[in-house]
Amino acid sequence: MSEETAGLLEGAVPPARNPHLYGHQAAEDFLARSYRSGKGHHAILIEGPEGIGKATLAFRFANHVLSHPDPDPDPAIAPDHIADPDLNSPISRQIATGASHNLLHLARPVDEKTGKTKTAITVDEVRRAGHFFSQTSGTGNWRIVIIDPADDLNRNAANAILKILEEPPRRALFLVLSHAPGKLLPTIRSRCQSLRLSPLGDRDLAKALAGLGMPLDGGKTEEMVLGMSKGSVSQALKLLNYGGTEIISAFEEVVAADGPTARKAMHRLADVLSGKDSEVIFGFFLEHLSDHLIAKARNAALAGDLPTADRQAKLVSDMTEKITIAQAYNLDRKQTILSILDAARR
Repeated sequence: MSEETAGLLEGAVPPARNPHLYGHQAAEDFLARSYRSGKGHHAILIEGPEGIGKATLAFRFANHVLSHPDPDPDPAIAPDHIADPDLNSPISRQIATGASHNLLHLARPVDEKTGKTKTAITVDEVRRAGHFFSQTSGTGNWRIVIIDPADDLNRNAANAILKILEEPPRRALFLVLSHAPGKLLPTIRSRCQSLRLSPLGDRDLAKALAGLGMPLDGGKTEEMVLGMSKGSVSQALKLLNYGGTEIISAFEEVVAADGPTARKAMHRLADVLSGKDSEVIFGFFLEHLSDHLIAKARNAALAGDLPTADRQAKLVSDMTEKITIAQAYNLDRKQTILSILDAARR
Protein backbone atom coordinates (compact mmCIF):
# COMPACT_ATOMS: atom_id res chain seq x y z
CA MET A 1 0.00 0.00 0.00
CA SER A 2 1.39 3.37 -1.02
CA GLU A 3 1.03 6.58 0.96
CA GLU A 4 -1.12 7.89 -1.88
CA THR A 5 -3.72 5.14 -1.52
CA ALA A 6 -3.42 4.60 2.25
CA GLY A 7 -6.70 5.61 3.83
CA LEU A 8 -8.37 6.10 0.44
CA LEU A 9 -12.07 5.35 0.69
CA GLU A 10 -13.67 2.68 -1.47
CA GLY A 11 -14.97 4.34 -4.61
CA ALA A 12 -12.74 7.40 -4.30
CA VAL A 13 -10.07 8.58 -6.75
CA PRO A 14 -6.67 9.73 -5.42
CA PRO A 15 -6.64 13.55 -5.63
CA ALA A 16 -3.46 13.50 -7.70
CA ARG A 17 -5.26 11.43 -10.34
CA ASN A 18 -8.66 13.10 -10.17
CA PRO A 19 -9.32 14.99 -13.43
CA HIS A 20 -12.45 16.75 -12.16
CA LEU A 21 -13.42 19.16 -9.39
CA TYR A 22 -16.94 20.27 -8.60
CA GLY A 23 -18.29 23.29 -6.79
CA HIS A 24 -15.15 25.40 -6.35
CA GLN A 25 -14.93 27.45 -9.53
CA ALA A 26 -14.49 30.74 -7.67
CA ALA A 27 -11.54 29.36 -5.69
CA GLU A 28 -9.92 28.02 -8.87
CA ASP A 29 -10.35 31.36 -10.64
CA PHE A 30 -8.87 33.21 -7.67
CA LEU A 31 -5.80 30.97 -7.66
CA ALA A 32 -5.31 31.31 -11.42
CA ARG A 33 -5.62 35.11 -11.35
CA SER A 34 -3.39 35.43 -8.31
CA TYR A 35 -0.72 33.29 -9.93
CA ARG A 36 -0.70 35.06 -13.31
CA SER A 37 -0.40 38.43 -11.55
CA GLY A 38 3.02 37.36 -10.28
CA LYS A 39 2.05 38.52 -6.79
CA GLY A 40 0.64 35.30 -5.43
CA HIS A 41 1.41 34.27 -1.86
CA HIS A 42 4.08 31.61 -1.30
CA ALA A 43 1.84 29.68 1.13
CA ILE A 44 -1.89 29.13 0.72
CA LEU A 45 -3.99 27.64 3.50
CA ILE A 46 -6.83 25.76 1.78
CA GLU A 47 -9.35 25.16 4.54
CA GLY A 48 -12.77 23.59 4.84
CA PRO A 49 -14.51 20.38 5.94
CA GLU A 50 -13.02 17.03 5.06
CA GLY A 51 -13.95 15.48 1.74
CA ILE A 52 -15.07 18.54 -0.20
CA GLY A 53 -12.16 18.70 -2.68
CA LYS A 54 -9.29 20.56 -0.97
CA ALA A 55 -6.62 18.06 -2.01
CA THR A 56 -7.99 17.80 -5.54
CA LEU A 57 -7.87 21.60 -5.83
CA ALA A 58 -4.28 21.64 -4.54
CA PHE A 59 -3.11 19.08 -7.12
CA ARG A 60 -4.98 20.89 -9.91
CA PHE A 61 -3.32 24.18 -8.99
CA ALA A 62 0.07 22.48 -8.76
CA ASN A 63 -0.50 21.03 -12.22
CA HIS A 64 -1.48 24.49 -13.50
CA VAL A 65 1.66 26.13 -12.10
CA LEU A 66 4.04 23.45 -13.35
CA SER A 67 2.36 23.45 -16.76
CA HIS A 68 2.63 27.26 -17.00
CA PRO A 69 5.84 28.03 -15.06
CA ASP A 70 5.99 31.73 -15.92
CA PRO A 71 3.40 34.04 -14.33
CA ASP A 72 2.26 36.53 -16.95
CA PRO A 73 -0.91 38.54 -17.72
CA ASP A 74 -0.80 37.10 -21.24
CA PRO A 75 -3.37 34.24 -21.19
CA ALA A 76 -1.27 32.37 -23.73
CA ILE A 77 1.48 32.15 -21.11
CA ALA A 78 -0.55 31.90 -17.90
CA PRO A 79 -4.26 31.20 -18.42
CA ASP A 80 -6.81 32.95 -16.22
CA HIS A 81 -8.51 29.65 -15.37
CA ILE A 82 -7.46 26.19 -14.26
CA ALA A 83 -8.29 23.54 -16.84
CA ASP A 84 -8.89 19.87 -16.15
CA PRO A 85 -5.48 18.17 -16.23
CA ASP A 86 -4.60 16.20 -19.33
CA LEU A 87 -3.56 12.89 -17.80
CA ASN A 88 -1.70 12.03 -21.02
CA SER A 89 0.64 15.02 -20.72
CA PRO A 90 4.08 14.36 -19.18
CA ILE A 91 3.58 16.82 -16.29
CA SER A 92 0.12 15.52 -15.38
CA ARG A 93 1.26 11.93 -15.69
CA GLN A 94 4.24 12.57 -13.39
CA ILE A 95 2.02 14.25 -10.81
CA ALA A 96 -0.55 11.44 -10.99
CA THR A 97 2.09 8.75 -10.44
CA GLY A 98 4.03 10.64 -7.77
CA ALA A 99 7.05 10.89 -10.06
CA SER A 100 7.28 14.68 -10.34
CA HIS A 101 10.60 16.11 -9.17
CA ASN A 102 8.90 19.46 -8.58
CA LEU A 103 6.05 18.34 -6.35
CA LEU A 104 6.21 16.82 -2.86
CA HIS A 105 3.10 15.47 -1.16
CA LEU A 106 3.46 15.32 2.63
CA ALA A 107 0.91 13.12 4.36
CA ARG A 108 0.84 10.62 7.21
CA PRO A 109 3.31 7.88 6.26
CA VAL A 110 2.59 4.17 6.17
CA ASP A 111 4.17 2.08 8.93
CA GLU A 112 6.31 -0.48 7.11
CA LYS A 113 5.84 -3.04 9.89
CA THR A 114 2.06 -2.91 10.23
CA GLY A 115 1.09 -1.61 6.80
CA LYS A 116 -1.19 0.91 8.51
CA THR A 117 -1.09 4.67 8.24
CA LYS A 118 0.64 6.36 11.16
CA THR A 119 -1.31 8.71 13.39
CA ALA A 120 0.67 11.86 12.53
CA ILE A 121 2.95 13.56 10.03
CA THR A 122 6.32 13.41 11.77
CA VAL A 123 9.35 15.65 11.65
CA ASP A 124 11.09 13.00 9.52
CA GLU A 125 8.48 13.63 6.83
CA VAL A 126 9.09 17.38 7.02
CA ARG A 127 12.81 16.76 6.62
CA ARG A 128 11.91 15.32 3.22
CA ALA A 129 10.85 18.86 2.29
CA GLY A 130 14.29 20.20 3.19
CA HIS A 131 15.93 17.50 1.08
CA PHE A 132 13.42 18.18 -1.72
CA PHE A 133 14.35 21.86 -1.86
CA SER A 134 18.08 21.18 -1.73
CA GLN A 135 17.86 18.63 -4.55
CA THR A 136 15.88 20.90 -6.87
CA SER A 137 17.26 24.31 -5.94
CA GLY A 138 19.42 24.56 -9.06
CA THR A 139 16.72 23.75 -11.62
CA GLY A 140 14.96 27.12 -11.55
CA ASN A 141 11.59 25.34 -11.64
CA TRP A 142 8.75 25.82 -9.21
CA ARG A 143 8.92 23.54 -6.21
CA ILE A 144 5.56 22.80 -4.68
CA VAL A 145 4.83 21.12 -1.34
CA ILE A 146 1.31 19.93 -0.52
CA ILE A 147 0.76 19.31 3.21
CA ASP A 148 -2.24 17.02 3.43
CA PRO A 149 -3.57 17.88 5.95
CA ALA A 150 -1.53 20.14 8.19
CA ASP A 151 -3.87 19.10 11.04
CA ASP A 152 -1.88 15.84 11.18
CA LEU A 153 1.48 17.53 11.84
CA ASN A 154 2.79 16.68 15.30
CA ARG A 155 4.33 19.52 17.29
CA ASN A 156 7.90 18.97 16.12
CA ALA A 157 6.80 18.64 12.51
CA ALA A 158 4.68 21.80 12.77
CA ASN A 159 7.63 23.76 14.13
CA ALA A 160 9.86 22.43 11.36
CA ILE A 161 7.34 23.50 8.70
CA LEU A 162 7.10 26.91 10.33
CA LYS A 163 10.83 27.48 9.93
CA ILE A 164 10.59 26.79 6.19
CA LEU A 165 7.55 29.04 5.83
CA GLU A 166 9.38 31.86 7.57
CA GLU A 167 12.23 31.78 5.04
CA PRO A 168 10.84 30.10 1.92
CA PRO A 169 13.19 29.19 -0.92
CA ARG A 170 12.87 31.05 -4.20
CA ARG A 171 10.02 29.86 -6.44
CA ALA A 172 8.63 27.69 -3.66
CA LEU A 173 4.90 27.22 -3.19
CA PHE A 174 3.21 25.65 -0.18
CA LEU A 175 -0.36 24.39 -0.38
CA VAL A 176 -1.38 23.77 3.21
CA LEU A 177 -4.62 21.84 3.66
CA SER A 178 -6.64 21.94 6.85
CA HIS A 179 -9.98 20.53 7.99
CA ALA A 180 -9.77 22.50 11.27
CA PRO A 181 -7.46 25.54 10.87
CA GLY A 182 -8.21 26.69 14.41
CA LYS A 183 -6.09 23.78 15.65
CA LEU A 184 -3.01 24.86 13.67
CA LEU A 185 -0.22 26.89 15.18
CA PRO A 186 -1.27 30.56 14.95
CA THR A 187 2.17 31.31 13.53
CA ILE A 188 1.58 28.88 10.66
CA ARG A 189 -1.81 30.41 9.90
CA SER A 190 -0.33 33.91 9.98
CA ARG A 191 2.22 33.01 7.30
CA CYS A 192 -0.38 31.66 4.89
CA GLN A 193 -3.03 33.26 2.74
CA SER A 194 -6.34 31.72 3.70
CA LEU A 195 -8.62 30.26 1.03
CA ARG A 196 -11.77 28.78 2.51
CA LEU A 197 -13.82 26.21 0.62
CA SER A 198 -17.48 25.63 1.45
CA PRO A 199 -19.26 22.26 1.55
CA LEU A 200 -20.66 21.18 -1.79
CA GLY A 201 -24.23 21.99 -2.69
CA ASP A 202 -26.59 19.13 -3.47
CA ARG A 203 -26.18 19.50 -7.24
CA ASP A 204 -22.37 19.52 -7.14
CA LEU A 205 -22.28 16.64 -4.67
CA ALA A 206 -24.52 14.59 -6.95
CA LYS A 207 -22.27 15.43 -9.91
CA ALA A 208 -19.17 14.40 -7.95
CA LEU A 209 -20.73 11.06 -7.02
CA ALA A 210 -21.85 10.48 -10.59
CA GLY A 211 -18.28 11.20 -11.70
CA LEU A 212 -17.18 8.39 -9.39
CA GLY A 213 -19.64 6.02 -11.02
CA MET A 214 -22.24 6.28 -8.22
CA PRO A 215 -25.19 8.26 -9.57
CA LEU A 216 -27.93 8.82 -7.00
CA ASP A 217 -31.26 7.15 -7.78
CA GLY A 218 -33.52 10.06 -6.95
CA GLY A 219 -35.34 8.12 -4.22
CA LYS A 220 -34.91 7.77 -0.47
CA THR A 221 -31.23 6.90 -0.84
CA GLU A 222 -30.54 10.21 -2.56
CA GLU A 223 -32.51 12.12 0.04
CA MET A 224 -30.64 10.43 2.88
CA VAL A 225 -27.19 10.81 1.31
CA LEU A 226 -27.67 14.47 0.45
CA GLY A 227 -29.18 15.18 3.84
CA MET A 228 -26.55 13.42 5.94
CA SER A 229 -23.32 13.94 4.02
CA LYS A 230 -23.07 17.66 4.86
CA GLY A 231 -21.74 18.50 1.41
CA SER A 232 -18.81 16.08 1.72
CA VAL A 233 -18.00 13.44 -0.88
CA SER A 234 -16.13 11.36 1.69
CA GLN A 235 -19.15 11.37 4.02
CA ALA A 236 -21.35 10.34 1.10
CA LEU A 237 -18.99 7.44 0.30
CA LYS A 238 -19.15 6.28 3.92
CA LEU A 239 -22.93 6.34 3.75
CA LEU A 240 -23.05 4.48 0.42
CA ASN A 241 -20.10 2.07 0.58
CA TYR A 242 -19.49 1.48 4.29
CA GLY A 243 -22.97 0.99 5.70
CA GLY A 244 -23.19 4.46 7.17
CA THR A 245 -26.96 4.66 6.72
CA GLU A 246 -27.39 1.35 8.57
CA ILE A 247 -25.13 2.55 11.39
CA ILE A 248 -27.24 5.69 11.83
CA SER A 249 -30.45 3.62 11.86
CA ALA A 250 -28.94 1.24 14.41
CA PHE A 251 -27.92 4.14 16.65
CA GLU A 252 -31.41 5.64 16.43
CA GLU A 253 -32.77 2.24 17.52
CA VAL A 254 -30.42 2.29 20.52
CA VAL A 255 -31.56 5.76 21.54
CA ALA A 256 -35.26 4.95 21.17
CA ALA A 257 -35.25 1.54 22.90
CA ASP A 258 -35.52 0.71 26.61
CA GLY A 259 -34.46 -2.10 28.92
CA PRO A 260 -33.30 -5.43 27.44
CA THR A 261 -34.23 -4.30 23.92
CA ALA A 262 -31.83 -1.37 24.23
CA ARG A 263 -29.05 -3.61 25.55
CA LYS A 264 -29.44 -6.01 22.62
CA ALA A 265 -29.40 -3.11 20.14
CA MET A 266 -26.29 -1.69 21.82
CA HIS A 267 -24.45 -5.01 21.56
CA ARG A 268 -25.41 -5.46 17.91
CA LEU A 269 -24.10 -1.99 17.06
CA ALA A 270 -20.94 -2.47 19.17
CA ASP A 271 -20.22 -5.78 17.41
CA VAL A 272 -20.31 -4.09 14.01
CA LEU A 273 -18.19 -1.12 15.12
CA SER A 274 -15.54 -3.31 16.74
CA GLY A 275 -15.31 -5.89 13.96
CA LYS A 276 -12.40 -6.49 11.62
CA ASP A 277 -11.62 -3.64 9.19
CA SER A 278 -14.11 -1.35 10.95
CA GLU A 279 -11.87 1.72 11.29
CA VAL A 280 -13.67 3.81 8.67
CA ILE A 281 -17.18 3.13 9.93
CA PHE A 282 -16.06 3.49 13.55
CA GLY A 283 -14.72 6.96 12.80
CA PHE A 284 -17.96 7.76 10.95
CA PHE A 285 -19.99 6.67 13.97
CA LEU A 286 -17.95 8.83 16.36
CA GLU A 287 -18.54 11.86 14.14
CA HIS A 288 -22.27 11.14 14.02
CA LEU A 289 -22.46 10.62 17.78
CA SER A 290 -20.57 13.85 18.42
CA ASP A 291 -22.95 15.74 16.12
CA HIS A 292 -25.91 14.13 17.90
CA LEU A 293 -24.69 15.18 21.34
CA ILE A 294 -23.79 18.69 20.23
CA ALA A 295 -27.25 19.10 18.69
CA LYS A 296 -28.86 17.98 21.95
CA ALA A 297 -26.71 20.42 23.89
CA ARG A 298 -27.63 23.26 21.54
CA ASN A 299 -31.34 22.48 21.69
CA ALA A 300 -31.25 22.30 25.48
CA ALA A 301 -29.43 25.63 25.69
CA LEU A 302 -31.96 27.28 23.36
CA ALA A 303 -34.75 25.92 25.58
CA GLY A 304 -33.07 27.44 28.65
CA ASP A 305 -32.15 24.05 30.15
CA LEU A 306 -28.53 24.90 30.88
CA PRO A 307 -27.79 21.87 33.16
CA THR A 308 -28.79 19.46 30.36
CA ALA A 309 -26.84 21.49 27.80
CA ASP A 310 -23.75 21.36 29.99
CA ARG A 311 -24.14 17.61 30.57
CA GLN A 312 -24.47 16.87 26.84
CA ALA A 313 -21.48 19.05 26.00
CA LYS A 314 -19.42 17.26 28.65
CA LEU A 315 -20.36 13.90 27.11
CA VAL A 316 -18.54 14.94 23.92
CA SER A 317 -15.27 15.60 25.75
CA ASP A 318 -15.73 12.45 27.86
CA MET A 319 -16.25 10.39 24.70
CA THR A 320 -13.07 11.78 23.14
CA GLU A 321 -11.11 11.02 26.30
CA LYS A 322 -12.40 7.45 26.49
CA ILE A 323 -11.49 6.77 22.86
CA THR A 324 -8.02 8.25 23.31
CA ILE A 325 -7.35 6.12 26.40
CA ALA A 326 -8.73 2.98 24.75
CA GLN A 327 -6.50 3.45 21.72
CA ALA A 328 -3.42 4.30 23.81
CA TYR A 329 -3.76 1.21 26.00
CA ASN A 330 -5.28 -1.06 23.34
CA LEU A 331 -8.41 -1.62 25.42
CA ASP A 332 -11.32 -3.71 24.19
CA ARG A 333 -13.16 -1.54 21.66
CA LYS A 334 -16.54 -3.20 22.15
CA GLN A 335 -16.57 -2.41 25.85
CA THR A 336 -15.52 1.17 25.13
CA ILE A 337 -18.36 1.55 22.62
CA LEU A 338 -20.90 0.06 25.04
CA SER A 339 -19.77 2.51 27.71
CA ILE A 340 -20.13 5.44 25.30
CA LEU A 341 -23.56 4.30 24.11
CA ASP A 342 -24.76 3.85 27.67
CA ALA A 343 -23.70 7.39 28.55
CA ALA A 344 -25.26 8.82 25.39
CA ARG A 345 -28.66 7.30 26.22
CA ARG A 346 -28.96 9.01 29.60
